[in-house]
Amino acid sequence: MATVDWTADANDALTLSLVRAEEDKQVPGSEETSEEFHPTFTYPIYGEEEKIYGYQDLVIDLRFASGSLAQYLSVRYAQKLDASTTVDNVEGILKEFIPPDYDTDEAAFLTRVEEDAVSFQPIGSVVHTYTRPVPNTSGSGSATREVVEHEVYHATWNDPGFREYHRRMQLFILLYIEAGSYINEDDDAWHFFVSYEKRKRQNGTKTYHFIGYSSVYKFYCFPEKHRLRLSQFVIIPPYQHRGHGSELYKTIYNYVLLNPLISELTVEDPAEAFEDLRDRNDLTMLLANENFMKEGFGNEAVSHGGGKVRKRKTRVRANPVGASSGMVKGTGKMGPPIDKAWSETFRTQLKVAGRQWQRLMEMLILRHFNPTDIQAARAYRLQVKERLYRFNFEILAQLEKEERLEKLEETFQSLRADYLRILEMIK
Repeated sequence: MATVDWTADANDALTLSLVRAEEDKQVPGSEETSEEFHPTFTYPIYGEEEKIYGYQDLVIDLRFASGSLAQYLSVRYAQKLDASTTVDNVEGILKEFIPPDYDTDEAAFLTRVEEDAVSFQPIGSVVHTYTRPVPNTSGSGSATREVVEHEVYHATWNDPGFREYHRRMQLFILLYIEAGSYINEDDDAWHFFVSYEKRKRQNGTKTYHFIGYSSVYKFYCFPEKHRLRLSQFVIIPPYQHRGHGSELYKTIYNYVLLNPLISELTVEDPAEAFEDLRDRNDLTMLLANENFMKEGFGNEAVSHGGGKVRKRKTRVRANPVGASSGMVKGTGKMGPPIDKAWSETFRTQLKVAGRQWQRLMEMLILRHFNPTDIQAARAYRLQVKERLYRFNFEILAQLEKEERLEKLEETFQSLRADYLRILEMIK
């Protein structure tokens, strides 16, 4: 007789969805954002193994009103073990992480969705607007696709109602950011940037649908400014791979750039996917800065992990591209080697954190110098290795000289390959 498995994968069992009012379901492109999706992580809620014991065919149905993020929770299963055994309390565990006003009655929730769709307004002030084409779900090749407006709002705890709204959206941090955690609501240094899709009904009523958000923390920076640290950043799956992450990041960066009391933007322990997004946008920003490019490369110019030494080898591209463009070495400040005083002046003006700026400079030099120029290639290699040595000093200092040089070269080649991968994205 076959043994019955009473263990469910929490990531598969937890099903998430954004629910729109009936009238809002009729607009083009709403089908994709209404589809069910699953979390990437559930260990902060259901434990390290991400397993739930005591059920067969378990479904944890957690729905959100697409704008207000009001919640509905239903737990269904085909069979449950006797309560006298060690059966996990599925709803009891999850409800510790969501606001207590969630619905368990589906009809009541759907009524709430209809009401909230009309009454909900984003909290805070609009700091950025942009458009995106409606997702093409019909398969037609029409060139005249409708565009949808989007808005990004800046909010703090001082905005009425935002504290309650944040309690609804913060669950996405646990579900999609590794090692993510809830933040302290009593700390007034937090700022938030929240993205929404903005739709208009036939009668002119505007409705808003949650896309994602970022939390940033304001630190004092001597003598009279502040430094902004980007702490959490999430775009929920129905809206991923459509450029919304880049728009949110650019909004935060421009907020920093235009605020005379903020000295720079830093990022707390970025995941690789976010680091790629950050690199692409920072590089695009620099490439569009005519003064910087002209001074840096002359008139002809008009890791991933940042090179951290790894204990095991990383793969290197077999056929690197990007650096072999054959472009003639410029006469500007980028060298190589780079003019450090000039570089620091631009870094300060553009408010980019030190290590990120060094990585960006290394990528741009690699993109522009002629790889057949032996002198330039050597200067570039020494410039990068100097930074790598300083960054990994504690590890490298423990090695014998020969092994240290070998490890530096290995890290340099791995980093170079990763730079080429990133540069390929911005062509």
